[in-house]
Amino acid sequence: MAQVAHTRPRNRPTGSLFATDGRPHPLQDTLMVVTGVLGVLAFVSAMFHDLHLLSSWAGLVGILVGGYGMWISRTTWERFALIMGIGSSAVGFYLGMAHGGLFGGVVS
Repeated sequence: MAQVAHTRPRNRPTGSLFATDGRPHPLQDTLMVVTGVLGVLAFVSAMFHDLHLLSSWAGLVGILVGGYGMWISRTTWERFALIMGIGSSAVGFYLGMAHGGLFGGVVS
């Protein structure tokens, strides 16, 4: 009679909310949060015409930070959150550029 090996499921503690591999990723988590905050800031401030400097700069920095975060990301959840942040940063950046740009009205 063959013996069946009883294997217990491994309960590995997760290092963060988005780490699906069971390891902590503090740098990637920080870049996700920064990209998300900059994306929301750029998107919301782009709805106001006079805040084009804030929306365009926040969007540009959000795109760059999110791009670096995508380059070093480890899990699908991190990439998903970064894509959402990059997308909202890009919309805010483009609307900010349409309303006056990075230096509109400051440099003549």
